[in-house]
Amino acid sequence: MPGYEVIGPRQRCVLPFEAEAAEVRLLRKAAVTQLDQWGMRGVAEEAELLVTELATNVIKHVGEGTSATLILESQSERLRVEVHDKSRTVPSPRAADCDEECGRGLHLLAALAVDWGTVLTAAGKAVWCEISFASGPDCRRIERAAGALEGYRGARGGALLRDTQGNIGLEESAVELIADLLHWTAARGHDPDDILDRAQMHYEADAEAA
Repeated sequence: MPGYEVIGPRQRCVLPFEAEAAEVRLLRKAAVTQLDQWGMRGVAEEAELLVTELATNVIKHVGEGTSATLILESQSERLRVEVHDKSRTVPSPRAADCDEECGRGLHLLAALAVDWGTVLTAAGKAVWCEISFASGPDCRRIERAAGALEGYRGARGGALLRDTQGNIGLEESAVELIADLLHWTAARGHDPDDILDRAQMHYEADAEAA
């Protein structure tokens, strides 16, 4: 019909929650269960991380115990993840110091999602992001890693390193990021070697399944 856009069918799930650590764990599990029911297990890992980050940001920046709502919506080739809260303060990314966590969450959103943003609502605001499930898991992992490395290098103020063909190299940033993650792991009482072994096991399992 002229003047109307024909779109594919939507699947939508609305999950109210309280901004508390225990509630976030339940919310994450509920989101994965819903994606399983929709046949979208392939994006569950990314969605779980995003749900955790968005809900945790409500706790940190709006207040523990605040009422909020998670909305999952699929359409065409993307899954949209939204968290609505009662604050009208719009988050903004910025480079964070070593001891500063505020602002890092938005860099994670930018690295994981193909698009994200914030909109003001009548009751407060909604922070949303979208994941593509058109590409395979390996492609998503590579894109996610590249985005994370770009954000990490930008936060460190690193210069763009180029190889002999003029391509932007991320190898040195990858080494620095892995080293920082090992420091972060050790500072929290975990064994860095164990983390490396587990990461290697994940990589080898994915490579065998490909």
